[in-house]
Formats: sequence, structure tokens, C-alpha cells
Amino acid sequence: MDEDEIFGFISLLNLTERKGTQCAEQIKELVLSSCEKNCEKSVVEQLDKLLNDTTKPVGFLLSERFINVPPQIALPMHQQLQKELAEAHKTNKPCGKCCFYLMISKTFVGAGKSGPGRMWRGHGEDELLFANAEEEFFHEKAILKFSYSVQEESDTCLGGRWSFDDVPMKPLRTVMLIPCNKMNEIMDKLKDHLSV
Repeated sequence: MDEDEIFGFISLLNLTERKGTQCAEQIKELVLSSCEKNCEKSVVEQLDKLLNDTTKPVGFLLSERFINVPPQIALPMHQQLQKELAEAHKTNKPCGKCCFYLMISKTFVGAGKSGPGRMWRGHGEDELLFANAEEEFFHEKAILKFSYSVQEESDTCLGGRWSFDDVPMKPLRTVMLIPCNKMNEIMDKLKDHLSV
């Protein structure tokens, strides 16, 4: 195996430090507009407050791996990111000062499971399937989370058992806001489930 082969990537963008830049504002706008369409007003207000509180910076956590690459790759990626963030914190760099991580995960729910209701109230938490299984641990620790449909923007997808009775899956994006002080617990779960 070539050491330079890439199987996935991970990065963090401090949205608070980048406030006013086009990319940071577009990310916040996307998340807030999706929240407005799918959540109650109190959730929208809470998210807006958290995203705009300059005393508690929010980092946009990007983590992706190629299709068919097992989730075990996520553990060393997250470990390396945490090591770099700890070093950034020691050297007083902005990326090391985040209080929350914002994640947007690819998720799915059985197409027959939810009605036209807002926030996908038709599905229970246990019915939400994550494209990257390890992101479920982040979902468990999130203080704010909601899902929105991207069905109009993507292909259909089946349950994955490769049989004619597979349930069609409705593609969603699940937005999560995770307190940084929960990362040790998440890392422990990743180690427990993904160590080889």
C-alpha cells in the first residue's frame, strides 16, 4: 500500500474566527435556513444564538471517507485531528479555541417511515441510519440536532441487503452541534468500536 494514498479526510474550520468570510457565512446560512424550515422557532433561536456567540466559538467539523472504506479509518483521523487541535490550543491558535463542533452528516430513514411532518417526527432516533456509522456517536452527544430532506437533490437508495424487498431509503442531512467537552467520551466510543 502506498503511504500517499488518500482514503478520507478530516478538517476543522473555525466559523467564529472566519466570521464575515463568504464561506463561513454561507455555511451558517445553509444550516440556519434548513433549521427554520424543519424546526420549531425555539430551536432556530438557540442555533442562531450559538452560531453567533463570539465568546463560544463554533468549529465546522468535516470528516469524510471514500465509499467502501471501512469506518476503522475514522479513528486515526479523529485522533490526529484532536492532537492537532490540542497543539493549536496550547499555541493559542484560533482553531484550538472552539467550544462546539458543527457537523452535517449523511443520514437515511426508510421512505415509508416519515410523513410530510416537520423535523421527520415520523422516525425514531433508532431508525436514523448514518452513511458514516461512526458519526452516530457524535449524534448521541449533540446538544442540538435536526434532520432535513435532500431527496430532491439526490438519487434513490436502498436498504442495502440487495434483495427485491429492500426498503427505499429517504436521504437526509442531519445537523449536529456537539460540545467540545464531549469529545473525550466520543473518542472513547470510537476506540471501543473501531479499534482493530
